[in-house]
Amino acid sequence: MLKRLLDYNDGEELDLIVMIKNSQLRHTKKDKLYLVLEFGDGSGEVRGNYWDADQRDAEMFASGTIVELNGKREEYQGRPQIKIYSLRTVGPEEGYDLEQFVKSAPEKVADMREEINQYVFAILNPTWNRIVRYLLKKWDKRFFEFPAGKSNHHAVRGGLAFHTLSMLRDAKSIADNYPQVNRSLLYAGCILHDMGKVLELSGPAATQYTAEGNLVGHLVLIDEQIMLAAQALKLDLESEDLLLLRHVVLSHHGKFEYGSPKLPQILEAELLHRIDDLDAAVYAITNSLQHTKPGTFTEPLLSQDGKKYYRPKDDAALDKAPRLE
Repeated sequence: MLKRLLDYNDGEELDLIVMIKNSQLRHTKKDKLYLVLEFGDGSGEVRGNYWDADQRDAEMFASGTIVELNGKREEYQGRPQIKIYSLRTVGPEEGYDLEQFVKSAPEKVADMREEINQYVFAILNPTWNRIVRYLLKKWDKRFFEFPAGKSNHHAVRGGLAFHTLSMLRDAKSIADNYPQVNRSLLYAGCILHDMGKVLELSGPAATQYTAEGNLVGHLVLIDEQIMLAAQALKLDLESEDLLLLRHVVLSHHGKFEYGSPKLPQILEAELLHRIDDLDAAVYAITNSLQHTKPGTFTEPLLSQDGKKYYRPKDDAALDKAPRLE
């Protein structure tokens, strides 16, 4: 079986066809140019620095480029990296396609679509149900194909739908336990909260932020989509139902410092924020643990304030869990 990027151990040399997931041209302290590259294949991503670069190198080795990477795996400040010996661009005539280097969510799209539709049936409020159905139909292809983020969590093909479905499962358990929760509003919020990422992100391959993503952001983008849907469906634009739906979506980041324009001010908005934060954290920690040897710690996780997590030597639950990335 051929080795992939994350199959190599420290000190081993490698010669692989990989995709450049991210490329940034930077300056050293001595004002020399170099490229910070993130390489990826179906097994995961590893960073490497391409020294003594210039603008032509930045254009040649841009994000989304397939290259032949020759180098050695090392460790730097607790993180794996590649010491680059050489890079060569690989053209389509050599039989490689971007799709080969894109990781996918651990559940099939058809299964996720069917289960999410079951939750849509449980949204009994007609305003919320119609808006959710309208936007799911409008953005179906992107919603079930796009990642939920560029790097922090669910950054895989289908990650947006997988994140949404995982949140819906959590929401159901919470609503089953607390009868005071408006299940319809919470479900609608789960489905719509990150749907703006179909406009904020470029897609599952070499994911970048779009101009809309950088200048507006997915919170405002989905609020606009909700209002456009309400107009198209000829709904009452001043109804409390529409106001509540917009609030739970706009406040789901929970804190001003996290980019939330409003703080949660109803129970379902608070729950949506906490469910979102919980699912993102569980995913990020689990994914890192799955790439960590038993009896050792993960690398520092930026999404978890730089904390490291220990993988027990005997962890049957983690061993049986579906591989995330």
